[in-house]
Amino acid sequence: MRGNPLLYQKNFFTQKPYIHIPFYKKINNQMKKLLLLFIAVLLLNFAAYSQEENSDTTNKVTFSMDEIVVSAKKWGQIKTDVSFPITTLSNEEMLFRSPQTAADLLGITNKVFIQKSQQGGGSPMIRGFATNRLLYTVDGVRMNTAIFRAGNIQNVISLDPFSIEKTEVVFGAAPVVYGSDGIGGVMAFQTLTPIFSYDDEVFIKGSAAVRYSSANQENTKHFDVNLGWNNFASLTSISYNNFGDLRMGSKGPKEYLRNNSVIRMDNKDVIVSNYDPLVQTPTGYEQYYIMQKFIYKMNEYVDYFAGIHISETSNHSRYDRLIRERNNAPQFAEWYYGPQKWQMYNLGWNINSDVLLFDNMKFICAIQKFEESRNDRSFNNDILHSRTEEVDVFSADVDFYKILNDKTSLYYGVEGVTNNVKSTGIDTNILEKTTAPAASRYPQANWTSIGIYVSSDYKLSDITKFDAGVRYNYYLLEAKFDTTFYPFSFTEAKINNGALTANLGLTFKPANDWIFQTNLSTAFRSPNVDDMGKVFDSRAGFVTVPNPDLKAEYAYNGSLGITKLFGSNAKINLNTYYTHLDNAMVIRDFQLNGLDSIMYDGNLSRVQAVQNAANAYVYGFDADIELKLSSFFFSIYGNYQIGKEELDNGNKSPLRHAPPFFGKASFGYNHPKIKMNLFVSYASEISNENMPEEEKGKPEIYAIDNNGNPYCPSWLTLNFRAEYKLNDIVSIIAGLDNILDARYRPYSSGIVSAGRNFVISLVTRF
Repeated sequence: MRGNPLLYQKNFFTQKPYIHIPFYKKINNQMKKLLLLFIAVLLLNFAAYSQEENSDTTNKVTFSMDEIVVSAKKWGQIKTDVSFPITTLSNEEMLFRSPQTAADLLGITNKVFIQKSQQGGGSPMIRGFATNRLLYTVDGVRMNTAIFRAGNIQNVISLDPFSIEKTEVVFGAAPVVYGSDGIGGVMAFQTLTPIFSYDDEVFIKGSAAVRYSSANQENTKHFDVNLGWNNFASLTSISYNNFGDLRMGSKGPKEYLRNNSVIRMDNKDVIVSNYDPLVQTPTGYEQYYIMQKFIYKMNEYVDYFAGIHISETSNHSRYDRLIRERNNAPQFAEWYYGPQKWQMYNLGWNINSDVLLFDNMKFICAIQKFEESRNDRSFNNDILHSRTEEVDVFSADVDFYKILNDKTSLYYGVEGVTNNVKSTGIDTNILEKTTAPAASRYPQANWTSIGIYVSSDYKLSDITKFDAGVRYNYYLLEAKFDTTFYPFSFTEAKINNGALTANLGLTFKPANDWIFQTNLSTAFRSPNVDDMGKVFDSRAGFVTVPNPDLKAEYAYNGSLGITKLFGSNAKINLNTYYTHLDNAMVIRDFQLNGLDSIMYDGNLSRVQAVQNAANAYVYGFDADIELKLSSFFFSIYGNYQIGKEELDNGNKSPLRHAPPFFGKASFGYNHPKIKMNLFVSYASEISNENMPEEEKGKPEIYAIDNNGNPYCPSWLTLNFRAEYKLNDIVSIIAGLDNILDARYRPYSSGIVSAGRNFVISLVTRF
């Protein structure tokens, strides 16, 4: 049988099947012609505008050192006054770069490495850490839940890039204001903010966009509108994405090809040859996102605000599990995530008033609801295993800012978070259409965290600024286990402990063109429900079971950053760091009731559990060189990191979430009407001998070296992006990604990245 025409997915809203038709080759020539025409128009206009610039110097672009960031202490600060590195990305740059998801949005900062197990995913890696050792915040509310796992997590795709006004990434052990999880860094997303009217007329502002990408037949639509009066404003944002199966590049390792897949015929699983091995089937999915925000100005001192965020995906297949084989056949006929659902409802107020205890105060409380599920069925097995998790999160934060004198500022606050975890398991016989209760992934549990912090900035002199802070965090985890399916020796577990962290920083500006930033900090991660209570198959032949004896892990971090300006047109930035992780929670061999193996999903599996059993460290540096001359710019960035973790036998293994050397080189042109960017993205090889032990156990996602061992090849892509503003309202953004059509899979990723990809967007701003 040559192809698999019966493969289809269901439309997210209509639930009607649509057939995947590989029409890429048919439309490829039309895309090339359209792109060439677009480039020709750009070049003609570029020539005209370049002549204008010869006699007009007002369009020159120079560096600014006065950018305001809020992620450091939750209050606005000048970026160069912060003692640890922060990178930012604006909504305008996001529109130009056209990321498909919020994970891709983080990737275009060029300083965050993104892993993907499937198209509907994206797990950031920062300074050797990832997943539950990184912290996500949305409008100041922490997004991390008690089931954020050590394995790759995909929750960031619940955010809509179009609705994000500014993205800030804090590198290194998080400031004391954030509490648990920020060991490698903090990703702070500020969504669009409602704007008041400054006269008697209603202030209306908004945007709309449509986008198409050829590599996965992307169909994206977005609309947002702001309605502002003198003391009340509303902002509405709606987005919808439809992504088809992702096409990989034509030039690269043959191991990445999707030669076969599984379909269901006559109530049997059948392996069929794929019509086009470059198409990764099934990887398509759909998503929608709705945001509604209000702000009310009671008087000149007090603002009230409220927000609603609702996001949901369709089912989406976990591609790396579908390509895993056992006994020369696919291990799974089906493996997909159910709809990933996220809702957040927040309410709060700002007070700006010079009183005894504060100059500014912010209170925010939020309710979040998360739902996710995992569904898998082994090849030629009629039982579909489904495990569903629901997490209800309530949080409240109050933060204060006080200027004590012309040298000293004080920041302090209190945070409380509680998580309620509900987990269920169901087995479905797809032939008989019957269901039966099954083991859940997690116990029924509650996780609570209460923290208090104080931090201060002190201006030692006009060129030296000192900052310090301390935080105490209490955490409590209570869980109840169902022993119906597994013979645990306990039915309840409780963790009750505290953690103390601190930071000390210094910024030194000996001249207007030199900046030194250094920081010493500690961070912690308290055990959550995923660490202590989960039951799952981490890899073939192994099962992870609960361990109620966990304690917090600690990170100790030191960093140094140096920035040098050369006039107003060139800048060099260097950052170096070292982080040591103590009492690290890692998966190690374990025993359950004296047994080192148990039956799990019908297979005899080695017992493992998360334990405080290791130390780890990571060090590295990154460097930026930027040059801007008139409307032209050039930049090059590189990120190098080495991480090691302790194994059972005392040996050291490369740290799993320390990616290879990666970076970007970019050349571009900026003009009020035309913007162009030609850039190269790259990552180096990881040989088999330098791969983490855990990654060596996943040969299905790697290429094979000359010795027959899995390894991660280096890769490089050449990309072009351009924007042409037809007028003050309408812009056309187009580009060609992966021009050389490289077939590459970023380190640790399950899915192969897109091949040559034509992208075109129509954006209106009104």
